[in-house]
Amino acid sequence: MGRVTAHSAESAGQPTVVERLAAPHSGPVPFSVEFFPPRSADEEARLWHAVRVFERMNPAFVSLTYGAGGSTRDRTVRIAGELATSTTLTTVAHLTAVDHSVDELRGLVGAYADKGITNLLALRGDPPGDPLGEWVAHPEGVQYANQLVELINSLGEFHTGVASFPEGHHRAPNLAADTGNLVRKLRAGAEYSVTQIFFDVEHYLRLRDRVVAADPEQGAKPIIPGIMPITSLASVRRMVELSGSVLPAAVADRLAAAAGDGPEENREAVRAVGIDLCTEMSQRLISEGVPGLHFCSLNFARATSEVLERIGVDTRGALTPA
Repeated sequence: MGRVTAHSAESAGQPTVVERLAAPHSGPVPFSVEFFPPRSADEEARLWHAVRVFERMNPAFVSLTYGAGGSTRDRTVRIAGELATSTTLTTVAHLTAVDHSVDELRGLVGAYADKGITNLLALRGDPPGDPLGEWVAHPEGVQYANQLVELINSLGEFHTGVASFPEGHHRAPNLAADTGNLVRKLRAGAEYSVTQIFFDVEHYLRLRDRVVAADPEQGAKPIIPGIMPITSLASVRRMVELSGSVLPAAVADRLAAAAGDGPEENREAVRAVGIDLCTEMSQRLISEGVPGLHFCSLNFARATSEVLERIGVDTRGALTPA
């Protein structure tokens, strides 16, 4: 299979992420939102409610994480296509190398192109079942994300982003090696990166410094911070455990104090602290000149909307049913 020349990749007309970051926006910086593919009809209804809420706030783009394998993969492609064709949203589809041959990856890129999606986030991905387990390449696939970037860009007029890791990827032996991996992905043709979720702004700032020092040309490309308003202490503890990252002690202490000592955490108090923390992070990041803020929404709208309102994004009417 050669270049993807279906009516899509060359003529879809969706702007690139870099273009959207530079476009007029409400608020101090552009923002974007990450969704995940729903697994049931109820989850799909929740997703679409969140989509319509955020659509009224004019995000720079939205992204959809990738469900590898079987019906989850098919649902991912379908939902991404509907985001691109039935909304006004610039849509970024995640694509991972996990368990895919090169031919399968080409087919998936073509499927996205047929739905008008030309913005892709190229990820090596985590092993299914155990994100921290051993990573084994498909015998006919690719080994690294930079190879996936090169493959995607060889297939047509696509625009790729990649992941970056403020605390370093858990498989990288040290921060220098992790920085080198990111620079390789950017040199392969990635136009920007989106960071893994973090809860200490200093980690993001030091990542940015390391990339600029390693390669000033690549360091000029946007590094978009990935953040999330915490609404459950138990959930965020599990999330950081699976990602190999760390919840800073000061953050954990504030959340634990809000959660209380009872058998069940005080979710309302934890949520209030989580909104405060995310707002504080957002304000600090804005003051440090970030190109945008990328919110992990978990397919909910209200918590992220509250943070956006606090930092000056026009959310009026967004949470009112259309």
